[in-house]
Amino acid sequence: MEFDNNLPIYIQIMNYLKKQIISGQLKEGDKLYSVRELSSKLKVNPNTIQRSYQELEREELVYTQRGLGTFVTEDKDVILKLKKEMASQIVKDFLIEMKELGYSADDIIELVAERAKEV
Repeated sequence: MEFDNNLPIYIQIMNYLKKQIISGQLKEGDKLYSVRELSSKLKVNPNTIQRSYQELEREELVYTQRGLGTFVTEDKDVILKLKKEMASQIVKDFLIEMKELGYSADDIIELVAERAKEV
């Protein structure tokens, strides 16, 4: 994983895990790597991983069972809500960028329709 210097690492790790959850790579009830395993894998301080896990738990995307580990929530509604929020933010950012380039709403729709056929 490549880290961006403009965003705190713990947030980047959270976003990485969120994408894995909403894409289904991590399923409801799946156990996450231990703090030590993930810190070793990503080559970051264990405290950074711990903070990411705590924030994900605060957002109710994961839960911790003492002595067993941290697990993905089994609440599909929470995951669906996250998926919609992340998609909405991506679309919003895209539209802002396109407007800054001088595209009208109709131009954007036409361009997206063309590109969607290519994918």
